[in-house]
Amino acid sequence: MPAARDIMTSGAEFIGTEDSALDAARKMTELGVGALPICGTDNTLQGVLTDRDIVIKVLGQGRDPQQTCASDLAQGEAVTIGADDSADEIFATMARYKVRRLPVVDGNRLVGMVALADVARALPAPQVGGLSAD
Repeated sequence: MPAARDIMTSGAEFIGTEDSALDAARKMTELGVGALPICGTDNTLQGVLTDRDIVIKVLGQGRDPQQTCASDLAQGEAVTIGADDSADEIFATMARYKVRRLPVVDGNRLVGMVALADVARALPAPQVGGLSAD
């Protein structure tokens, strides 16, 4: 069974806590991704910002994306997966927390991101049938 480090996208880009939602949206567009980890000045993971967060929590509420900091959008403790955790554990964590993307950490260091599609490619066909985009 492959580990997270085998199926993740390594060298994950992130957005700083003081960067704006507009900065995050531009970075997501540039990178062609739908989520970015939010990291503090000491590179500790603070959360994950998604394109949906920007639409719902910023634009949908009439907030100024240039004045809204990424840290304002981080929710509680970030759900992560360890670099050595198996694809089964990734799948279970995604299902438990109803997320489609997870930051991969090695100790306290962000080392990559793993998406639902990465897990689907790594799991045998019978297990893939249990994956849901909800």
